Amino acid sequence: MASPAELPVVLIAEELAPAALEVLADDFDVRHVDGTDRPALLAGLADAHAVIIRSATLIDAEAVAAAPRLKVVARAGVGLDNVEVPAATARGVMVVNAPTSNIVSAAEQAVALLLAVARHTATASATLKAGEWKRSRYTGVELSGKTVGVVGLGRIGVLFAQRMAAFGVRLIAYDPYLQPARAAGLGVRLVGLDELLAESDFISIHLPKTPETVGLIGAKELARVKPGVRIVNAARGGLVDEQALADAIAEGRVAGAGIDVYAKEPCTASPLFAFDTVVATPHLGASTVEAQDKAGLAVARSVKLALRGEFVPDAVNVQVGGVVAEDVRPLLPLAEKLGRVFTAVAGGVAAAVTVEVRGEIVSNDVSVLKLAATKGLFAGVVTDQVTYVNAPLLAADRGVEVTLTTSPESVEHPNLVTVRGALPDGRIVSVSGTYAGGPREVVKLTGLDGYELELAADGVLLFLRYADRPGVVGAVGSILGAAGVNIGSMQVARREAGGEALMTMTVDNALRPDLVASAADAVGATAASTVDLSD
Repeated sequence: MASPAELPVVLIAEELAPAALEVLADDFDVRHVDGTDRPALLAGLADAHAVIIRSATLIDAEAVAAAPRLKVVARAGVGLDNVEVPAATARGVMVVNAPTSNIVSAAEQAVALLLAVARHTATASATLKAGEWKRSRYTGVELSGKTVGVVGLGRIGVLFAQRMAAFGVRLIAYDPYLQPARAAGLGVRLVGLDELLAESDFISIHLPKTPETVGLIGAKELARVKPGVRIVNAARGGLVDEQALADAIAEGRVAGAGIDVYAKEPCTASPLFAFDTVVATPHLGASTVEAQDKAGLAVARSVKLALRGEFVPDAVNVQVGGVVAEDVRPLLPLAEKLGRVFTAVAGGVAAAVTVEVRGEIVSNDVSVLKLAATKGLFAGVVTDQVTYVNAPLLAADRGVEVTLTTSPESVEHPNLVTVRGALPDGRIVSVSGTYAGGPREVVKLTGLDGYELELAADGVLLFLRYADRPGVVGAVGSILGAAGVNIGSMQVARREAGGEALMTMTVDNALRPDLVASAADAVGATAASTVDLSD
């Protein structure tokens, strides 16, 4: 056994579960520091090969610069708001977290809020402790026989639905990225969002926070809910418009709500706090002993793997752990971006996807490219942090089969990667790209559904399909220009004059859904999609 002076140093900046410390004890020089004491933290980082933190310690560019030996930053939890990931990446420092440590706790918190809202638990407790006995005032409702709508059937949504089933409820769900067969296997019927709003007695939200999901439940949606519905949000703040929900409660359309997350946190003032029928908690979804222990154990194991140079399951800022051929590495971001473009263009996830790799590159083991493409398929779609380890699990959970085919033949490019899949409506979507080596090392899109492209796979992309005719390019440019969106590059591809055309452009700003819809409507586009491929 190496002496302590020879062992890699793991710096523990916040309290960690004893079991996690045991994982590290024999192989590393484990040191402790108060992560909130900035001078002490920076001094401790000078010799550290790894640092483990929770939420109180800030690892920013200054902290990374103070740690010349640092190889991994491990956050014993899900969020990474207190880690400056780009600064770590620029220095080659791996960042890991514990993305599944709190899924059971989060699902149980949603269940707890739903029950508390149904039975007025919090308010009844407060009034009784204040010396009032008012049984008739707090008459609640049973869950049995009611319809529970689950918005988002990712891992937490599934756990929530499974627990709700025990109460004898009817389960429906809205999730455009889940196959109906997979939902049926869970005893859940997939419906559109409007149908879910109209039928549900209870609604629980389990979605990631993305530009598409922010404000998903707003005034317009709340005007369509079943009268007397009770709404729970223990997922992410901002998915439900708090003011619109407060208005709906005041008007009597919504009977109550259970809220654990807020658009801005910490939150000590919300229009929702004015109602006795609202149970509000301060983001307690991950606040259990078990979740904290799981997080500590998970990151301790990741640190151990990282410092041994082995595959790291929960790395968030590296393409893959383990050994990958040097020639294959540049194609990893390409394959992932192709997966992201596929999902954006398809508007959902196909039941089966083929990743096709062509060219001399197939003399190497290219199976990791299937993994990278799968990661891209689900990036930004699910609540879970998508990694190279959990991407196949996410595909399996949603009934998506991803296969790999290879061929040494590639006519126009030294290497070519294509992601192709059939959608439930029969459409075939395919997107292709290549890696151009040399000084610029550019990954490019070369084709989409049979249209030839020559476009850097980077930045914000907009795709529009329309009937080929004069004036379309100018019309789209005018709409984007009026909105302050600058076009970086643009291409139009067509098979014949007057037929269907595909306009592809890169822009300098994120595109709001309403702006994309306006551009599509203005030119009579048959399809419109956007995807952000920024690194």
